[in-house]
Amino acid sequence: MNVPPRVSSRILKNFQVSAPTFIDETSIATVWRVICRSGEHAALKVYKNQNMGNERCGFAFLQALKGRGCADVYIQSDNAMLLEWLDGPSLGDLARSGRDEEADNELVKLAVKIHQGTGPISGDFPALADWFGSLLQLKLSADCDPELRHTIQQSKVLARDLLSTSHDLRPLHGDLHHDNVRLGAHGYRAFDAKGVLGERTYELANAFRNPRGMKDLIRAPARIRMRASNWSAKFGVNERRLLQWAAVKCALSIAWRNTELSDDDEADLLVLLMQELKEN
Repeated sequence: MNVPPRVSSRILKNFQVSAPTFIDETSIATVWRVICRSGEHAALKVYKNQNMGNERCGFAFLQALKGRGCADVYIQSDNAMLLEWLDGPSLGDLARSGRDEEADNELVKLAVKIHQGTGPISGDFPALADWFGSLLQLKLSADCDPELRHTIQQSKVLARDLLSTSHDLRPLHGDLHHDNVRLGAHGYRAFDAKGVLGERTYELANAFRNPRGMKDLIRAPARIRMRASNWSAKFGVNERRLLQWAAVKCALSIAWRNTELSDDDEADLLVLLMQELKEN
């Protein structure tokens, strides 16, 4: 029988919150809904190893935005963070309820809002090139499907080209997609930022793989083209380059899941994205 996790009384006292309700547990942290002294709910994220690891840059990004399109950060310590509570639903929930085009439009509106700031965001952010090392170094097994093998090799070439010609570099949320956006008291807000320095066009790349649970929609060629056209126009980026970043991000996600690639659940999506680039 699993024992429910507990949040320490010291953290509750330091953050001046009470009535913790367990919400979720990841490999590195637990998430709680708590009540602040003001009576408002907040999200308390407590890390298991006394530090935030690679999520620290994501919180630095959220904190720099000061609530502009992202969950507001209230208080932070070395191993915990208190953030704005977002009741939901998420844009993923909206899409799964049949309002997928509305969800796509809300997502790009939020991306615009996040990147319309008047000043630079400072911080020690990793570079996209660091992330893509996993793809560039990915090994393929002897039984890897020939089409997937060819597509991965193409993805590596394309990733090198995109990284070497990157422009409009800035800190990015890094994981902006439907299920990382929820409705709160002040409208839709993004959360779970990764915090990475890269080309602005990359910001919506991962959204082509989302939302979760809508495999057929994500893989519909007409929908891929519609998203590329809609998001590039509204976000003010080149359509083809956006689709290129989407393809190499899909390849990167495959690389993150495999040390030696034979097959992957998103192999078909990667092939589709690369085919779209050939046809357009």
